Amino acid sequence: MKKHISIAGKGGTGKTTLSALLTRTFCESGKTPVLAVDADPNSNLGEALGEQVKGTVAEILASVKDIDAVPPGMTKHAYLEYKLHAALTETKKFDLLTMGGPEGPGCYCAPNDILRSYISQLCQNYAYTVMDNEAGMEHLSRRIAQDVDVMLVTSDPTVRGVRSAARIGELVKTLKLDPKGIYFVLIRATETQVDELKSEIEATGLPLGGVIPQDPLVTRFDVEGRPFFDLPDDSPAYVAVRQMVERIGV
Repeated sequence: MKKHISIAGKGGTGKTTLSALLTRTFCESGKTPVLAVDADPNSNLGEALGEQVKGTVAEILASVKDIDAVPPGMTKHAYLEYKLHAALTETKKFDLLTMGGPEGPGCYCAPNDILRSYISQLCQNYAYTVMDNEAGMEHLSRRIAQDVDVMLVTSDPTVRGVRSAARIGELVKTLKLDPKGIYFVLIRATETQVDELKSEIEATGLPLGGVIPQDPLVTRFDVEGRPFFDLPDDSPAYVAVRQMVERIGV
């Protein structure tokens, strides 16, 4: 059964780290093939996974607005799909699609419709899709908010972070994304902080999917620019992600 896992949350809550560790978890547990989608304009997921990005969807959308860029005898629709496939970074463990920066001026309605259709079809080729979203939900709702099975809403161990996650949870309902399951995930937290935030977490109305502890190894890998696939198996953050996957049944 194909699964689409989408990660949302405010900036700086560890969405990209979680996305990378989820991708690794699925790859190493044999739940392959895996498609990782970097929908954050900062485009850091490729680095977290240790892969050089070939190109971004934003660059492609900008290029097809120039009608002269489309080869003679080829429709814009066919050309866009061809370019999108060429931008897919393919590896032995997973494939990566990077959305890139925000759209420039002008109307992108038609290209976005093609993009939604393309990604919907693309996801059918993978057992698991892991989507790292930008802060907020506009990008997701406009482009690729389709057939989400599990939504993970992240927060840092602060009251503001938890309340922001609650608002995102409400926004998911407003946008009628209808994920089959939506969970709250607390990242870089100690047991004491979990206890202190218990009432705030309960107030979100979101079931607690998991707590990813503060992990010095993750911090070191971030500083050194090393991929999270190289983390040791007993890394506390990686262990917690594996346990979360088992707990919520994805």
